[in-house]
Amino acid sequence: MDFPAILVLATAVTGVVWALDVLLWAPKRRARAVAAGASEAVLAEEADKAPYLVDLSRSFFPVILIVLLIRSFVVEPFRIPSGSMMPTLLVGDFILVNKFSYGLRLPVLNTRILELGSPQRGEIVVFRYPEDPHVDYIKRVVGVPGDTVAYRSKVLYINGEPMPQEYVGSYVGAGSGAVMTGAAVREEKLDDKAHRILLLPEGYERGFEYTVGEGQYFVMGDNRDNSRDSRFWGTVPEQNLVGRAFFIWMNWDSGAGRVDWGRIGSGIK
Repeated sequence: MDFPAILVLATAVTGVVWALDVLLWAPKRRARAVAAGASEAVLAEEADKAPYLVDLSRSFFPVILIVLLIRSFVVEPFRIPSGSMMPTLLVGDFILVNKFSYGLRLPVLNTRILELGSPQRGEIVVFRYPEDPHVDYIKRVVGVPGDTVAYRSKVLYINGEPMPQEYVGSYVGAGSGAVMTGAAVREEKLDDKAHRILLLPEGYERGFEYTVGEGQYFVMGDNRDNSRDSRFWGTVPEQNLVGRAFFIWMNWDSGAGRVDWGRIGSGIK
């Protein structure tokens, strides 16, 4: 059982217990007090004197419900566990994901109930890994439905057009990212939206050409030679989308053993 399912279950249980007390148990407590000839003050106290489980439920129900609504329909936090999106996202980045960018979905069922938009080339998206939907992945969208995506000599082609790349410099990493020190940093443009990627001169490029189907998205990591993405396991179905990554609110890399204060509060592009 995943966390959204636990939240839904906790909301349902606490809500039902609270409702049963309001509709059934509290009136019975008051009726018993009336039968015993209690005063108005005692009646009010008796009606409010709920068992421990009821008291716990009515205390936690509003809190759990608010967390469920925010996490399901507004924003959800995630932690970056690997270096596949370097240099844009580093190991230990804690990010926020916009849950309504691509439509509102019911928790657990993941059924879209309101369509608000769709991923565009260049956006960083969180999605449920197609080979194991219980695992969340994060990558950059490089191909949308109908696109022909190709990768040759470490250059990305969209519908036959090469995406411009400009050499920026040599990457210097720290902590868990130190293994990528020496990689080439390049600025790539997708639909005039610029982002940086890492390339290893000796890295296996895994060239390909692929036409993206309807309701599917082709995604790649910015760390091009160190990312398992659509080149390996195929496209992301629309129903697997979780949301768009947009903000870094914390960073803690256990490999570095410190907080990178300079990354906190950064937008994601």
